[in-house]
Amino acid sequence: MNIYVSNLSFNVEDEDLREFFTEYGEVSSAKIITDKFTGKSRGFGFVEMPDTDAAQKAIAELDNATVENRTIRVMEAKPKEDRPARSNNGGFGGNRGGFKQRF
Repeated sequence: MNIYVSNLSFNVEDEDLREFFTEYGEVSSAKIITDKFTGKSRGFGFVEMPDTDAAQKAIAELDNATVENRTIRVMEAKPKEDRPARSNNGGFGGNRGGFKQRF
């Protein structure tokens, strides 16, 4: 099962994330998502656990847990196509660049 973990401290690294979940069972992978330009953590990550029961227990027990003075959120990751589309223009189409004079 793929698990989404958010509101992580920017100091948490892949191995730290793995350790949070190994108490509940085998962890196939643990990855902190980083900014592609700066390489710094974006404050969330994904954990893959092959045992669904262990993953469900980890989600139940770690959701709202405090890690490095932050309350983390832990939930089953949803496939990209199941999420609502994001709009970068606030719902408005067309030119948002400001006033253009037309002659």
